[in-house]
Amino acid sequence: MLLSREFLITPVVALCCMLGISFSQYPRLQNLLSSKDSVSIETLRKEQEKHLLNLNLFKNIPSFGFDNMIANWVFIDFLQYFGDNEVRDRIGYAISPDFFEVILNRDPKFLEAYLNLSVSTSLYAGSPEKTIKIMDNNLKSLSPKVPDRAYYIWRYKGTDELLFLGDSQAARNSYLKAAEWASEYDNEEGRNIVYLSQATAKFLAENPDSKKALVAGWTMVLQNQVDDKTRERAIREIENLGGKVEINQEGVPTITLPEQD
Repeated sequence: MLLSREFLITPVVALCCMLGISFSQYPRLQNLLSSKDSVSIETLRKEQEKHLLNLNLFKNIPSFGFDNMIANWVFIDFLQYFGDNEVRDRIGYAISPDFFEVILNRDPKFLEAYLNLSVSTSLYAGSPEKTIKIMDNNLKSLSPKVPDRAYYIWRYKGTDELLFLGDSQAARNSYLKAAEWASEYDNEEGRNIVYLSQATAKFLAENPDSKKALVAGWTMVLQNQVDDKTRERAIREIENLGGKVEINQEGVPTITLPEQD
């Protein structure tokens, strides 16, 4: 029995140590930023390279059955990384996709992670092709109800293909797939997703350069729980396309599509 307990405890301790190494990078960055005026870009980038080495380690280490735990901890690590606006403003978001390669390879059912992947990697890191590749790799492991409301992943994918890759045909296919998966849900939200996804696909079928489809894509970004910078970008893009945005006292946006497509 003693050997059995040691066998179980050892990998857990190893994982905790590796997770601890990853999290230890941020206090170091914060100490650096306490005198940020004197910290060079090169120093911050070296710290980021160390963090990338840790992420590469997590891509390859055995999980000992703790895949979900690794995914959750790395996601928390990502939230710290993404939320550190002072550092991100100076050296960018380049390693965002590396976080999600770990998170979604460990837990492809982690629905919230797909939205954060889209925002951080497509919008901020400027690498939508990496977002699409990661989504494609993990969608193979999913089905309409695994995870619950998995149709959102197809909508995120379609939005990225439309807004950031300019691939209207791929986006149309993704929106149609979102409608197909949502049709398996007998509830108001499912029916609403079917309607919205089919409407966007129709816009794209009739006009591959549809302003209405682009507004629909930015509307989806706006309606998610995203940071203020992303919300401002979405509102600006909608208005530049000829749409109108009104936000009520509860913070819920109402979008008016452009009169001309």
